[in-house]
Amino acid sequence: MIASRLIVDRDFVISELDRRLFGVFVEHMGRCVYTGIFEPGHPDADERGYRKDVMALTRELGPTIVRYPGGNFLSGYNWEDGVGPREKRPRRLDLAWYSTETNQFGTNEFIEWCRALDIEPMYGVNLGTRGPDEARRFVEYCNHPGGTALSDLRREHGYEKPHDIKFWCLGNEMDGPWQICRKTAEEYGRAALETAKLMRSVDPTIQLAACGSSTHEMPTYGAWEDRVLDHCFEQVDFISLHTYFENRRDSTAEFFGNIEVMDLFIKEIVSVADSVAARKHSSKRIMLSFDEWNVWYKARTINDLRKPGWPEAPRLIEEVYNHEDALVVGGALITMMNNSDRVKTACLAQLVNVIGPIMTEPGGRAWRQTIFHPFAQASKFGHGRVLKPVVDSPTYEAETFPEIPYLCAAVVDDRATGTTTIFALNRHLSDEMELDVELRGLGRERTLDHALELYHANMKAVNTVEAPTTVAPAVNNAVSVDGERVRAKLKPGSWNVIVTTAR
Repeated sequence: MIASRLIVDRDFVISELDRRLFGVFVEHMGRCVYTGIFEPGHPDADERGYRKDVMALTRELGPTIVRYPGGNFLSGYNWEDGVGPREKRPRRLDLAWYSTETNQFGTNEFIEWCRALDIEPMYGVNLGTRGPDEARRFVEYCNHPGGTALSDLRREHGYEKPHDIKFWCLGNEMDGPWQICRKTAEEYGRAALETAKLMRSVDPTIQLAACGSSTHEMPTYGAWEDRVLDHCFEQVDFISLHTYFENRRDSTAEFFGNIEVMDLFIKEIVSVADSVAARKHSSKRIMLSFDEWNVWYKARTINDLRKPGWPEAPRLIEEVYNHEDALVVGGALITMMNNSDRVKTACLAQLVNVIGPIMTEPGGRAWRQTIFHPFAQASKFGHGRVLKPVVDSPTYEAETFPEIPYLCAAVVDDRATGTTTIFALNRHLSDEMELDVELRGLGRERTLDHALELYHANMKAVNTVEAPTTVAPAVNNAVSVDGERVRAKLKPGSWNVIVTTAR
């Protein structure tokens, strides 16, 4: 058994946790929309075609904001195709994923779906094949009350009240050579500036995110953010980050190092953004939107990315997640919480089927993948202030990152309820961890509300439609609370949630 200590103090606060950190992503790709969230004729679909089983699982997952409609799809999308009477909507070739887009699901259907689930929508505008004029028209259609051609068109479509969409993304991954109408940093920075100005003229209350680097490994990484923000700094609120974790060496210990790389990624982008602010003698701080992140490395063949013949809703990148993937997702959530002073929005990509925590079969059942569980628990219990963690833990050396503590932890304290939640990942693969936590100044009399663990002896264990609970949370009985001290035994390779409340 290894021993680790975790100390937090009520007066040492990183930030209030922005609940939009628990967002997800819905793209018109593969089966995320069609046979995912929308399947008219499914035995469990409602009168609008929304799958109620997926809606129930989405409520359990607990996303607070959903990014839509892309993704690479966004850079070739005409928003006008997805509004109005369905029988009049055009079928289009989607050049991002080599599929046929029927446009039977679009802007207004997505808004209805979000409202039914009480989730905030996050929309993107196409800065690939289109530009500023399309973007300002889209904002007018969605957010203007009425009395203009576009706002009255929305009303004719059956939506009298404005959609009031507050968060908008200025394109998607515009640095990527795979992107439709890729741009240089100078081209994109200028386009983002002029687009933002027009969009804000229509609705001054919106928030805008500029595209950052598509990955940490891009050859223009860092320089891209610097040049883009140099152009549009005054007009945007966020810079985006995207990352997909890979187990390239088929080593769980190395795989866990991605969590440290993510932390470095965040801190580096903060440094670049703040250097632009310094150069402009500005006190403004650009926040981070980690609006695409997940594990993705198994479903990466050309057959996973493209099917012949321009099919409708083909099976694309349907990653089957195992236990070690869930642990990395849990570690990523901890990392973002511990950077909550700058990471204010994040979106797990994607929600259903396409690298999703939820899987479905057309006409059949829906079930939870392994990565569903840490996200659902973080969203459920992640309320309040994130306290600065002081971690004393043995470490190990890896190629991914030179020094990796076995303990990865975050602590969130909700002053309104007196509830303090510890999120802890034991990255040791063979030894239990004896964890000693000091909750200084958070109440000497505390009760233990929940002690949950996600553990499986087989790191490659998966959930399937036939066995959907192979990897699932269980009670950890080896947790005790004594005043401000919490003591726990964490199984090797486990994600843990401990919830206590001051009496």
